[in-house]
Amino acid sequence: MFDTVLFPIDRSRQAMDTAAVALKLAQQHASRLVLLSVVEPGEDDPTAVAELLQQARTRFEEAGVSCQVIEREGKPAFVIGDVADEINADVIVMGTRGIAIESDQQSTAARVIQLAPCPVLVVP
Repeated sequence: MFDTVLFPIDRSRQAMDTAAVALKLAQQHASRLVLLSVVEPGEDDPTAVAELLQQARTRFEEAGVSCQVIEREGKPAFVIGDVADEINADVIVMGTRGIAIESDQQSTAARVIQLAPCPVLVVP
C-alpha cells in the first residue's frame, strides 16, 4: 500500500518519536523510506542537520530498514511537497509542533497537508 514513505526530519524533540512511527510503517509495508532534511537559508546549522540525519539513518538501518537521504534548502512546507512529488511518495510521515492559534501562522505540518500530493500522517 505504501511503496514509498517520506519522512521529513528536523531538530525538534518530537522528531525521534515520529521516527518510530515512520519506521513501523516502513517495516509493515516493506516500504522504501526516504529521509528528508530541509535547511532554511541562514537559519540552520548544516553540521547539526547532517548529524541528525546520520543518527536517524543509523536507527533505521539497525532496525533493518535501509533509507535514502535527501538534503535540500528552502522553505520546509514547499520543499517537502516538491520532494514528495519527485519521489512519488505514497505517504508523508511527520510530526507537528502545533498551530499558533493567536496568530495567522500555520505550522509546517498544516502547510504540508495543504500542499502535499499524497496523504500526510501527522504524529502529535
